[in-house]
Amino acid sequence: MTDHIPCPACHSPYAYPTGISMMCPECGHEWNPETQATDEGEEGFDVKDANGNALQDGDDVVVIKNLPVKGAAQPIKAGTKVKNIRLVEGDHNIDCKIPGFGAMALKSIFVKKA
Repeated sequence: MTDHIPCPACHSPYAYPTGISMMCPECGHEWNPETQATDEGEEGFDVKDANGNALQDGDDVVVIKNLPVKGAAQPIKAGTKVKNIRLVEGDHNIDCKIPGFGAMALKSIFVKKA
């Protein structure tokens, strides 16, 4: 099969054609490969902070509650400012570096836009 098209939802390499559409056996997503080319430039997810404000890559956020960290003696304190976030898909949808803790993944419900 020379027309290998990965799943746009989960990026699985096992997608297969079902007539005029494509189907992913891992996540069950079905899509039309002709319309996929026009949708590739758009972000497939919308991330909002605790107040409902839309977040974007490069934004600065503030942690709104103490967050315990496994293996650390102290939690991330409420009010900690995190600069230059990067949005990712998944449960913990913010990747960032927190001073004193290093690289972390945060949930957007525990931050507000600075």
